[in-house]
Amino acid sequence: IIDKEGEHLTAEEIYDEVKKSCPEIGLATVYRTIILLEELGVICKLDLNDGCSRYELVRKDEGHRHHHLVCNECKGVIEVQDDLLDELEEEVERSYGFKILDHSVKFFGVCRKCQKEMNYK
Repeated sequence: IIDKEGEHLTAEEIYDEVKKSCPEIGLATVYRTIILLEELGVICKLDLNDGCSRYELVRKDEGHRHHHLVCNECKGVIEVQDDLLDELEEEVERSYGFKILDHSVKFFGVCRKCQKEMNYK
C-alpha cells in the first residue's frame, strides 16, 4: 500500500503486489493484515460503489480525509486534497452542537477524459 500511495487497491490487488516480493504469502494472511492495519488506523476502507472494498493509507498530517471524484465510465478516481467544507463544518457544529471529527465525500460523475471520448456536454 505504501508503494502504491494514492491508489485505491482491493485486497486482491494488494495480494498481487505483495506476492511479487513474498511469493509464499497467502491471501488469508493479506486479509488478516488488512484488518489489523485498519484497526490500527494505518489504512482505511473505501467504498467507491464498484462492488469492491478498496484501501488507502491514512495520512495523519492531512487533518481530514481527502475527497474522491469517481468516474462512472472508466471507474477512475481523482483525489481532491483541498478541504472545501470548512465553513459547512463550522455551521453544522454551531447549529447542531455536533463536534465533527472527520468527514468523507465522494462525487460521482464523468471525468474529463471520458467526457471527451463520449462528446459529453
